[in-house]
Amino acid sequence: MLSPAVQKILRYLVSGTIAAAINLSILFLLVHFLHVHYLIASVASFSTALIGSFLMQKFWTFQNSATKGVHFQLARYILVTVTINLGINTGLMYLFVSVLGVWYLLAQVFAGIILAVFSYFVYQHFVFTLASSPQ
Repeated sequence: MLSPAVQKILRYLVSGTIAAAINLSILFLLVHFLHVHYLIASVASFSTALIGSFLMQKFWTFQNSATKGVHFQLARYILVTVTINLGINTGLMYLFVSVLGVWYLLAQVFAGIILAVFSYFVYQHFVFTLASSPQ
């Protein structure tokens, strides 16, 4: 049997993979079929995956089923995701695609992996802590 900490990390990886698939699918559709610039498409796809990711992380990954104060958790999640992760993601996309010449979808995979490691600890200790909602 896996320890609870390992189970949580595995749930995080699965839910992150689902959110990444949503992100990559929307990114591909916007760039390939609608001819949206890759940076604009990256912001749109990243933002779209945000709500599904929040719900998976809260209720499944971190098994935080409390609904009281969920709006505070969502606000923290959006704060971290939009102000920090989106900025890092966009910067990494620019670096990988425009500077290093990496294909935009592969660049998004690389950026997603880097963000996943960083975000796990932020979500666990700042967003989904038991003390994160005012009583």
